[in-house]
Amino acid sequence: MSRPHFLQPLLRGPAESQVLWNTRTGLPVATRLEAAFDSATRRKGLLGRDGLEPGVALVIVPTNLVHTFSMRFPIDICFASRHGKVVKVRTAVPRRRIAGAFGGYAVIELAAGQLEASGTREGDQLDLRPAP
Repeated sequence: MSRPHFLQPLLRGPAESQVLWNTRTGLPVATRLEAAFDSATRRKGLLGRDGLEPGVALVIVPTNLVHTFSMRFPIDICFASRHGKVVKVRTAVPRRRIAGAFGGYAVIELAAGQLEASGTREGDQLDLRPAP
């Protein structure tokens, strides 16, 4: 992760101090972020959890492929390029699925319905901003 990317602020401070925004809609995609930047946290992902609270997102970097095997709840999945462009969106993905995106650098996993709430779709630009 030495090359520049839109998630650099997460490397400089706690993920909880950042909010992920959709620049097209002006709405927050996630108000509380959890970072999965090392091998152990990327492998674990959301496994073992019973759900995600609205506004919470797990940001997995670097990857362009995830699975929902052994998951207990459906999730929204947003694939973003290194520059924060949304390259693919999958909503309410049930368990026992695999999802990937060419050109993806980061995967943002959210509670089902969160991407629709923020109006996030392919082609949108994501941006990190300090939490208020």
